[in-house]
Amino acid sequence: MDYVVSYRKYIPRDFEEVIGQKNITETLKKAIEKKMLSKSFLFCGPRGVGKTTCAKILARKVNNFSDEEKNSMFNIIELDAASNNSVDDIRNIINQVNFRPQYGKYKVYIIDEVHMLSNSAFNAFLKILEDPPSHVIFILATTEKNKILSTIISRCQVYDFNRISVNEITNYLIKICKKEGIEFEEDALLLISEISDGSLRDALSIFDKLILDSNKRLLSYRVYNQLGLLDIEYCLKITNLILKKEIYNVLLLFDEIIKKGVNINMFITSLSKHFRNLFLSKERRTIKLIYFSEKRKKELLIQSKKISKNFLKKALNLCNKTEITYKSNKDIRLALEIALINLTSIT
Repeated sequence: MDYVVSYRKYIPRDFEEVIGQKNITETLKKAIEKKMLSKSFLFCGPRGVGKTTCAKILARKVNNFSDEEKNSMFNIIELDAASNNSVDDIRNIINQVNFRPQYGKYKVYIIDEVHMLSNSAFNAFLKILEDPPSHVIFILATTEKNKILSTIISRCQVYDFNRISVNEITNYLIKICKKEGIEFEEDALLLISEISDGSLRDALSIFDKLILDSNKRLLSYRVYNQLGLLDIEYCLKITNLILKKEIYNVLLLFDEIIKKGVNINMFITSLSKHFRNLFLSKERRTIKLIYFSEKRKKELLIQSKKISKNFLKKALNLCNKTEITYKSNKDIRLALEIALINLTSIT
């Protein structure tokens, strides 16, 4: 295979390409256009949602640099506070800020994982944040806003980045597939988007791995198998057997599932998610919260009609209790088998 999709290849180069953060990108664009820029920004939010990407775009825009211009490397200084978090690291920045940029109007300092700075580093940094030179802009990024000193927050313009929705990530992956000539099933991309938990970077990382293993064909059953997850076909089968109270057939199917390579630690989570989807299928308004293709949603709807809400509530409660306790059991398989036996006993 001569091509590997990468996060770097599809990283947004302009605000218009950033997905899931429209309010933030629009505000930043207007601030640049109206020349009402803050001297210090704080970008907060989960990993992989566009904080550093937007910081780099902002840094280029304020200097009117194109993405290709090599001069930007002299104006944009990045510091990873996860590994450069001492007071000496901050003092190095303080010693540099008074030198004007060689090109463009601003020197932009991007400090990632800023919450990792030591207390002494924070205190040293506070002094320069209070009164930065006119040619300097600071952009701080963090996944843990609660660890940032209030005195730092009060001196920054704060932007809270949201998790990116499943549908937005899925549509982004569809565009990549079409560009790269990758065959795909919608359910496969929806699954990747859902397990990435709102992180586009994580979604593309999973996407990369699956493309390598699948010869440019993203099919649902392969995605489930490669990720060690319980696919919907098995969920439908095991639920039907539970409803019929066929305890021994349930245990035989569970054995087949484990032998097939499904991650035993993900089994009860997958089954719990299936019961959740069945519960949502019983109300038209909540079907939109299920991330499957229309074909799969119809299959869920058919099965949900065979099950009472009361059964699903009890099943979800049992699965939740099992998820909390089973890992402490010396025999995980036995703990899950007991849970399955209890599920067949629900009235």
